[in-house]
Amino acid sequence: MPAPLEGIRVIELASFVAAPSCGALLADLGADVIKVEVPWGEIYRHNTPRMAGYDSDFPASAPYQMDNHGKRSIALDLALPQAQEALRQIVDTADVLLTNMLPARLDKYGLDPEHLLEARPELIVARLSGYGPTGPEANSPAFDYSAFWARTGLMETLHDVDAPPAFQRPGLGDHSAALALGLGIVAALRTRDSEGHGQVIDVALQDIGYYVAGNDTSTALVTNESPPQHDRSRPRNPLWNHYQCGDGRWIFLVMIESDRYWSTIAEALGIPGLAEDERFADALERWKNTDELSALLLETFASKPLDHWREAFEGHRLIWAPALTLAEAVQDKDAIDRGVFPMVDHPEYGKFRTVAAPFRMSANPLRSDSPAPALGAHTREICEEAGLDDEAIALLLAASS
Repeated sequence: MPAPLEGIRVIELASFVAAPSCGALLADLGADVIKVEVPWGEIYRHNTPRMAGYDSDFPASAPYQMDNHGKRSIALDLALPQAQEALRQIVDTADVLLTNMLPARLDKYGLDPEHLLEARPELIVARLSGYGPTGPEANSPAFDYSAFWARTGLMETLHDVDAPPAFQRPGLGDHSAALALGLGIVAALRTRDSEGHGQVIDVALQDIGYYVAGNDTSTALVTNESPPQHDRSRPRNPLWNHYQCGDGRWIFLVMIESDRYWSTIAEALGIPGLAEDERFADALERWKNTDELSALLLETFASKPLDHWREAFEGHRLIWAPALTLAEAVQDKDAIDRGVFPMVDHPEYGKFRTVAAPFRMSANPLRSDSPAPALGAHTREICEEAGLDDEAIALLLAASS
């Protein structure tokens, strides 16, 4: 069967994570995604694990490879007027312009959506920004650390009561934004198929933060209050809490409907008389006596290592998980068997595992095992496809070498 987006051309004028990872998803779906990059390569391309503090000699940026697989690459120095004109001609061949360039820079290069859609009403322009395309912060630079994490309350909310605000790991907001941006693009393509016109799709990292934390955000809107911070020493529901085991590892109980699981976990814990203790008879009593029950559970879990609790819980219908290190988590057999970590055979870096798109299609296998392109590897062919003459192509190639 043809891929869902076969025949769709996407020009990706973007760097770092959010918009490029959306481009990778579109490539997985069969689109021809052309990545426009500076001749020296964006910083993200060159960020090897050792530069990020890992003790590894892997010679490439694994996140760059993940977020740029399956694309073609053209290198353009947009300081040159000829490169700007070439880019406009290349965009003229596209179904979708995918970008995280700020409005002022798009205007500078003659790529503002108003003029593009006036010339080609069928074009879809998909924009990623920190704070939206209008208003006083439309041209403010942002990463997900600032717009998604700090500005939306997530940073201040996601830490224990006795800990400072948490430091976000790379790409959390960006990859969430990529899914939203991809959904908007697919919907716009569907509308274009039925109605013939393109449109502008906007995703702001700040909006993604509000949406990802939507349970808390919606409650804050009606209460004008921030959520109470979780105190694991006296939670409202001791069966929805994390506990440290005797070997320093952690276990997370997630029995939100605690009455359904009380007798089962009491049996698994092996504490005599716990199931019949009237202080803990139901969810309300456990909440009233959370200090006593939480102290008991803290002491119990601390008395044995994590492996003991794995064995104790095995065979019991309980909702829980060990808090794995990431190095452990990527060895999960079920995830591997589901194809979450496909093997890439890269012509320069050899074989390595990466992260697949977070969905599967029964009739259309996705292409998450494709390598990312070498810098500028397709400059000539993309320029030829856009109708540039030999002299212009030679100039662009010389400027990008």
